[in-house]
Amino acid sequence: MFAKLTGIVDSTADDRTVIDVNGVGYLVFCSARTLDRLPMQGEVAVLHIETHVREDHINLYGFGDDGERQWFRLLITVQGVGARHAMAVLGILSPEELAQAIAAQDKATISRASGVGPKLAQRIASELKDKIGDLALGPAAGLGPIEAGDEPAAADAVSVLVNLGYRRTEAHGAVAHARRELGQQAATEDLVKAGLKELGA
Repeated sequence: MFAKLTGIVDSTADDRTVIDVNGVGYLVFCSARTLDRLPMQGEVAVLHIETHVREDHINLYGFGDDGERQWFRLLITVQGVGARHAMAVLGILSPEELAQAIAAQDKATISRASGVGPKLAQRIASELKDKIGDLALGPAAGLGPIEAGDEPAAADAVSVLVNLGYRRTEAHGAVAHARRELGQQAATEDLVKAGLKELGA
């Protein structure tokens, strides 16, 4: 199995690249975001690889970092989500944006991906909400502005809801929704009240 490729960018197409490793060209399928971040043709690239072996083919899927590869692995655990759907989602949403969309149960954002309709987007959001754990909340994926320190009111509101017994993913989603409704400058108390309402308290 392949885990990582380091080689020369030989060529790229809409959803793939060829990486030349010591004269051997490896065809690697990539998301649009990963392709956009690849070095120019003829330069050295490093891709984290997920290998899929089937009876009729062996496909290599490439990612700019291990965090994106972990999200790919998580996405394809959802019923009805194959590699193509997962790549489409990762092509329009960064890991941080995807984590926030799932926490907020924002199927509209997820359904922006090509081939992902509202029903599949809702399934992704609901099935992964309790699975993202540290993948969504750790430093590799982040929580965006709420945990970045530049909006202490939102971060404090998340902390209050967690202390009240809600899971951090639930608290994050509720506060993110409240912040969209009340505005970026909303006070902690207002965010907590709106968050509790969103959580059905």
